[in-house]
Amino acid sequence: MDSSQVLKGVLDVAVLSVVSDDDCYGYELVKRLRELGLTDVAEASVYGTLRRLNATGLLSSYMVASEDGPHRKYYILTAAGKKSLAQGLMQWNELVTAMQAVARIAKTKEKKNG
Repeated sequence: MDSSQVLKGVLDVAVLSVVSDDDCYGYELVKRLRELGLTDVAEASVYGTLRRLNATGLLSSYMVASEDGPHRKYYILTAAGKKSLAQGLMQWNELVTAMQAVARIAKTKEKKNG
């Protein structure tokens, strides 16, 4: 299975979830997603997702001066983003439940044939 295709489908929920925990800037978000196990996440995908979620009002942003380099754009979850995150997590849980049922069918068939 191509995990990058699965990641594309859940990246919005992952980004919203991490930002809901604490405001963060782009590269920090990439690092946190990778630390959480999404090791295949591409920086370009995360930055594109941040721009899109910001443009649609699910995230807002603010600039913070940095002594280490250029200013950093931090992202924060909006009220609409919180609602979207709750809905996305509910849909994800429904999908996980369904896929677990599908996997049980495959395991049962393996035992019968194996």
